[in-house]
Amino acid sequence: MSKSVFVPSKPSSRPTCPNFSCGPAAKHPGWAIAHLKSALVGRSHRAKESKERLKRIVDETKALLELPPNYHVGIIAASDTGAVEAALWSLLGPRPVDVFAWESFGKDWVTDCVKQLKLLEVRSFVADFGKLPDLSQANPNHDIVFTWNGTSSGVIVPNADWIKDDRKGLTICDATSAIFAVPLPWPKLDVITYSWQKVLGGEAAHGILILSPRAVERLENHKPAWPVPKIFRLTKEGKLNKALFEGEFINTPSMLCIEDALDAMAWARSAGGWKGLMARTQANYKTLCAWIEKTDWIDFLPDDPNVRSPTSVCMKLADPDLIKLNVDEQNSFCKKLIGLLDKEGVAYDINAYRDAPPGLRIWCGATIEVHDIKALTQWLDWAYASCKAEL
Repeated sequence: MSKSVFVPSKPSSRPTCPNFSCGPAAKHPGWAIAHLKSALVGRSHRAKESKERLKRIVDETKALLELPPNYHVGIIAASDTGAVEAALWSLLGPRPVDVFAWESFGKDWVTDCVKQLKLLEVRSFVADFGKLPDLSQANPNHDIVFTWNGTSSGVIVPNADWIKDDRKGLTICDATSAIFAVPLPWPKLDVITYSWQKVLGGEAAHGILILSPRAVERLENHKPAWPVPKIFRLTKEGKLNKALFEGEFINTPSMLCIEDALDAMAWARSAGGWKGLMARTQANYKTLCAWIEKTDWIDFLPDDPNVRSPTSVCMKLADPDLIKLNVDEQNSFCKKLIGLLDKEGVAYDINAYRDAPPGLRIWCGATIEVHDIKALTQWLDWAYASCKAEL
């Protein structure tokens, strides 16, 4: 180790909002609990006013994302996970399945297809953290399951060129930490899922499920070979349960979360819609990139710049002294660094995902401000120097 390390003074500038978690992500700028004072708490979700607000969620989602008019939007229980599970259990079966994974949640979908839905013919393509599997292996005659952005690995799909326009199978895309932050090619995607807690900064608990006409056709012409739990059932008497895509709900939603989602989408409109949110995300990402590229103790987890996520930026240690340490010692160093920032109240929840290599993970989605990223980087250098000096 170095004999001496210069430790700079504590930075004078502090992030206005220290919440850099990758989910639930920071609330949008200007958010206040008072915005939710009109929430229909204590009311039935089947009341006329409640149903109108649930329908507003559907309509405003379509408008904000500029979805094709024949795509359907439904609200599902259990966040993005519930939306993905509903799609897998309800749609898979008629064709072989290709599952691509390069981070923790994508690997959960592999587990579902291989170990839970055991009647499926499955090919799985799994890459290590920081890598992308060979997407060219996708068979257009198979159903394809993948995440657009690997929240826990910082790896994003660079484009959809590998998805054929004349495919026979369905594409099921977990887009939870990409949607509203990067352009998504709707004609290439038959099922899209996400939750409000990522780029919109909304509350957790509920997920969004978007279905193309091809997905609806599958639902209405395919009966799964396994029992489908009630919470995942999307059809009624063999047809799409249209009520679920017009604001109805399989179980009881939180009207407080619904109000918060409407508030988040109102802010999104004021910020320029999904294009405005994408611009904000890119500004944050470029600011953090500039710091990483000039900093010798940290580096991107993904080596390929083309697959680096602009939302969930994952980093690994690059200091030669730290790389020599074993994994437990590296994790201990990162934990101490993160603890310092937490104690100072300048950054919360920036630890790498528990299964990922030792490092940091910082959210750069649209609810984060550029000036907060700039302030954070100064504190990161201070915390690193402080911890390094004690080795």
